Amino acid sequence: MPVSVSRLRRWFAITAILITVVVAGVYWSARRRASQALKDLPQKMGIEFQQTAEGFSISKSEAGRTLFTIHASKAVEFKSGGHTELHDVSVVLYGRDSTRYDQISGSDFEYDPQSGNVSAQGEVQIDLEANPAGVLTPDQAAPRELKNPIHLRTSGLVFNQKTGNAYTKEMVEFTVPQASGSAMGVSYSGKTNVLTLEAQLRLVMTGENQAEITAQRGVITKEPRQVVLESPRMQRPKERIAADRATLFLNASNNVDRVLAEGNILLESHGASELKGRADQGELSLTGPKNTLRTANLLGHAHVESAGAQNIQADAGKAILDFSGKNELNKIHAEDGVQLFQRGSDVGGNLPRGSGAQDLEITSPAMDFFLAAGKHLERAETAGAPRITIVQSGTSQKTVVTAAKFITKFGDHNQILSLNGSPSAKIVSSVAGQPDRVSTSDRLDVAFRASGGVDSILQQGNFAYLDGDRKASADSARYTPQDQMLVLSGSPRVVDTGMTTTARTMRLNRATGEAVAEGDVKSTYSQLKPDPGGALLASSDPIHVTSRMMNATRSPGVAVYSGTARLWQDANIIEAPSIQFDRDGRSVLAQGNGQPVSTVLVSIDKSGKATPVAITCARLTYTDSQRQIKCEGGATAKTTDMTITASGANAFLLPRDASGSAGSSSPASSQLDRIVAHGNVVIQQPDRRGTGQDLVYNVADDKFVLTGGPPSIFDAEHGQITGDSLTFYKRDGRVLVEGRSSSPTVTTTRVAR
Repeated sequence: MPVSVSRLRRWFAITAILITVVVAGVYWSARRRASQALKDLPQKMGIEFQQTAEGFSISKSEAGRTLFTIHASKAVEFKSGGHTELHDVSVVLYGRDSTRYDQISGSDFEYDPQSGNVSAQGEVQIDLEANPAGVLTPDQAAPRELKNPIHLRTSGLVFNQKTGNAYTKEMVEFTVPQASGSAMGVSYSGKTNVLTLEAQLRLVMTGENQAEITAQRGVITKEPRQVVLESPRMQRPKERIAADRATLFLNASNNVDRVLAEGNILLESHGASELKGRADQGELSLTGPKNTLRTANLLGHAHVESAGAQNIQADAGKAILDFSGKNELNKIHAEDGVQLFQRGSDVGGNLPRGSGAQDLEITSPAMDFFLAAGKHLERAETAGAPRITIVQSGTSQKTVVTAAKFITKFGDHNQILSLNGSPSAKIVSSVAGQPDRVSTSDRLDVAFRASGGVDSILQQGNFAYLDGDRKASADSARYTPQDQMLVLSGSPRVVDTGMTTTARTMRLNRATGEAVAEGDVKSTYSQLKPDPGGALLASSDPIHVTSRMMNATRSPGVAVYSGTARLWQDANIIEAPSIQFDRDGRSVLAQGNGQPVSTVLVSIDKSGKATPVAITCARLTYTDSQRQIKCEGGATAKTTDMTITASGANAFLLPRDASGSAGSSSPASSQLDRIVAHGNVVIQQPDRRGTGQDLVYNVADDKFVLTGGPPSIFDAEHGQITGDSLTFYKRDGRVLVEGRSSSPTVTTTRVAR
């Protein structure tokens, strides 16, 4: 806030005018005494007395220069008791170097020789004016140009020539080119040179910096040179400053060098944002001939708050204010327990539904606040070990942010726009009854909503995150409190209860625990225990999944992979456009969405020969504890020399321990036990084609049982065979045909290969 110190200096210098009035009283008393000893004193005192047709005049000179002249009318009366009356008195004071042209005039004065009082019986006019050309012009010549004229008017002024004291209980009014003021009652001590403005001090400044300054009482002393004001107040159109006491320290030129304010210092600024401040003590330092403000120190419980759409409060034990050459505040250095607090609010529906307001507090051993053109906060920088605390209103959620240094930027209405912290940035978020969430990075950037509160937090450089069993790392991460979403980018990696996922970007919902990964997704499930009773996913080796996108929940631990998804453990593979994997149940739901789902199994016959079996369908479900692959939406099972198609099929696998004991050359591969197909079953071999509605294929015996339809087998060499039930063996080509129960004829046909 620009502080017009030059105006303040003039106001306090005005009070020194009354000292001049007192000096004039001394002159008047001396002249009256001189009239009684006119024959002896004039030469001794350097006083010249002249009787004129219009009255008389008294003047005093030193070193050839006139110090003052006093003119009065010829009407002089001597009353009983020696009282003397002077009428139409005019006094001009030139100063010892003739640089002044101060004029004092009044209609009636009375002198009481017994008490020594010189009393003004009416109004007294005083004009104080500088006369820079007085050195060059003759004495008693009015100056051509007056500098900084000051006019005073009062009445009832009493001066005691014995004690040197003077006083008046009446109002003193004064004007200067850019201000006017008054005080009720003035007293002066000739012994101590102390001038006291008794009550109701008031100064009104006009021009560019309009202001009104009041005080209950003022005391001006010569040694030391200072002015003390009781309960000073300064009121401007949009500003107000108050204190219990203010002391102005003057230099030899009566310019203010320093101002000390004490007790309940208050500051108010009204505008786009309401600004209020207080402190126990304040000290202003000034410099230059215009008393330009240099620094201001606030000591003891310094507090500032900005009210409006957003509330900002700042507290510190000490604050140092630096001013530019135009008396504009450009920097505030606060120290000794600095706190900056902003209370959030839901304003005009700017917050998403269900999100609460946020209270923000910044603490630091010291902070520097920088202002733009002395009008509003531009930025703030911390020093020491700063700390930011964000509290979600109406909840137990609290977030603490730390870094080596914070830089805060403000808007035109002193609202916080952004905050930067570096290096060693750390965020700890806590909720009652839950483990803390901790994230670290090289730096962080916090963006704030226009309505108040945090909009987003961006952490960059070596980001690391810990949330219970979930750990994450990335080059950068952005967190939005409104939806509690944490977005990782730059080689993100998330580890959660034995599941490690990498992708191009990842989103973690801290409210629900849901995770979404996009772009080159790869998950690895480790820390698995072997399941001898399982099959496809029974190994303790890691399970891997790749896809373009993943959506995972923390409870019950289900992840959905979409976009060219591929799941495998050892040699067991499932591929599909979409794969849903349940880690705890080791179950899979794969869907085609118009594209086929596929998996590869192993068929081992009695001789130990292993043959891969590729199964495709539109939808595949598998639970390892049941060892059953269920295919829907059209199923196909294909080996090197056989293809089975059907509307649906179930493939049953051998337990893992049984697979190993079966003599498999690849015990890590899932071994097929049997296939049960239904609906439009077709078996295609190089020289044979079988059809039916239901099929049971036993791998160990290479045995096929076709039923329903009725089933039929077409052989290129022997023709077509039909029956109620057809059983044939792949190994030797035998076919068993069963008729109806009423005609149980069985025909065995051997087809030469």
